[in-house]
Amino acid sequence: MRAPISVLIPTLDAGKSLPDLLGGLMEANAEGLIREVIFTDGGSQDDTRRIAEAIGAQWIAGVAGRGGQLARGAAVAQGEWLLVLHADSRLAPGWSETVAEFMGQKDQAGYFWLRFAEGGVPGALVARWANLRSRAMGLPYGDQGLLIPRALYDAVGGYPEIALMEDVAIARALKRQLAPIGATLTTSADRYRRQGWLRRGSRNLILLARYLLGADPDRLAAAYRR
Repeated sequence: MRAPISVLIPTLDAGKSLPDLLGGLMEANAEGLIREVIFTDGGSQDDTRRIAEAIGAQWIAGVAGRGGQLARGAAVAQGEWLLVLHADSRLAPGWSETVAEFMGQKDQAGYFWLRFAEGGVPGALVARWANLRSRAMGLPYGDQGLLIPRALYDAVGGYPEIALMEDVAIARALKRQLAPIGATLTTSADRYRRQGWLRRGSRNLILLARYLLGADPDRLAAAYRR
């Protein structure tokens, strides 16, 4: 029986972050859950590709933008399940057992509970809001990961090739076919610390509201980069 999970990692100059994520994946690899790891890259100039080749991952290169990168990665994935993870994420010990149990019991998509590495009180508050939003509104963000059966991914049309909010778009397409996996995913707090927790959190809320009201994702991406 073939391993069920294709891991998709969208990357752009992610070399410094990848070792922690890949170390966590070894747990599931040892248990025979991971069929393949796919790096779908947006033009890295650091050692991201070297790392991918060192672990035998598949490498796909194209235009930067997570929506397009993930769509390209999913197009070549062979697993019955897709597991989407950001490069700066860290998986908690024991996560693979929880994921295996989820796949055995549910035929729907799942997301992780979020926490921030070294985020202190601000990080705890932002993570609590993210987890509440995910459960109440069915809108987990990409930094919470996404575990989804391939058949369901295809049924909802997959990731749209948009410049921003691809995670929200697929969550909305899934509607209520999303559930918490029960494991925690830790993400870097670097961007929040650099930009300020309140400033970045407020900006994210504004961008989400504009997207839900119909704003063009390309214009939102330009605002996000600014």
